[in-house]
Amino acid sequence: MNIILLGPPGAGKGTQAKKLVEDRGVVQLSTGDMLRAARSSGTEMGNRVAAVMDRGELVTDEIVIGLIREKLEEGGKGFIFDGFPRTLAQADALGDLLTEMGMKLDAAIELKVDDEALVARIVKRAEESRAAGEPVRKDDTPEVFSDRLREYYKKTAPLLGYYYAKGDLRQVDGMAPMDQVAAQIADVLGD
Repeated sequence: MNIILLGPPGAGKGTQAKKLVEDRGVVQLSTGDMLRAARSSGTEMGNRVAAVMDRGELVTDEIVIGLIREKLEEGGKGFIFDGFPRTLAQADALGDLLTEMGMKLDAAIELKVDDEALVARIVKRAEESRAAGEPVRKDDTPEVFSDRLREYYKKTAPLLGYYYAKGDLRQVDGMAPMDQVAAQIADVLGD
């Protein structure tokens, strides 16, 4: 089972990915985690990542696809793509890679959410962190979150149409309680 979770920041993609990992034993491919691990690995790909990051540049799609290829080659029960793809070019590259490796995408699942409710969710998360004496994420302010939301709609939201046209897009109510969202995802995946 190979799936992509789509939705704006704060939609609950990370929470649902963790649940899928626990329940199904699939591998969560988080590009951020993969880049950090590669940087410290000492491998050829890791050295390429470190060089780019040390120059303060963004890692190219080619490098990210290379890292994903390495993880896919390790095998497993399936993969959840987390934070990738973010652009149409990345979606094409991922599709080509999966085809080349004899794999397929089973679903691109959109967690549909209300933007105003997302902002309220982020503000609540910041308040709960402060109340618990924990650090508040830098992006947990309405202003920064609004900027992230705009970036999502500019760059990543076009993937919804892309996967819809391919017949891969499935939608779930991301505003439902976490367990209900998980149940909807299970329904999409045929459980």
